Amino acid sequence: MRRCSGALTGDRRHEQGAEAVPAPSGRRGDTRQLERILEYVTDPDAEPSRLALLRFLERVQERDLERTRRWIAQEERREAVTRERPAQGGRPAAQWLIEHGLSGRSPVYVHVGGCWSGGRRSHGVARDQALRALAEGVQPCPQCRPDTELGLLE
Repeated sequence: MRRCSGALTGDRRHEQGAEAVPAPSGRRGDTRQLERILEYVTDPDAEPSRLALLRFLERVQERDLERTRRWIAQEERREAVTRERPAQGGRPAAQWLIEHGLSGRSPVYVHVGGCWSGGRRSHGVARDQALRALAEGVQPCPQCRPDTELGLLE
């Protein structure tokens, strides 16, 4: 049994008296429109016209396009703010990081500032604090090798 697919594949049954559904006036109307289309789909004797389905599809795609444009505008604003921060005297990126364990108390690794392995539990420290942590036995990150960068190992 072909219900809605007939209207989309060229079946002529949709032309046999199925009236076109009027265009809704807003979002709430789209819900009503969808309900009417679903009524047609569940009724095997009546199907929406191909034009009604295409108009519905057009409204859905317009709404999707508007939402995508809003997302683009939000992302452009976010990037503009990010670019302006350093110019406004924002904090420079830390050159050294200390990563803490899950408890948040004991330090686990010392990292070079841009290390991809730093994670969320890392915070920026000064050079002397990084040297002190390595001297106290905190492990250097095996990926970024801060001990080499600090001159402890050559």
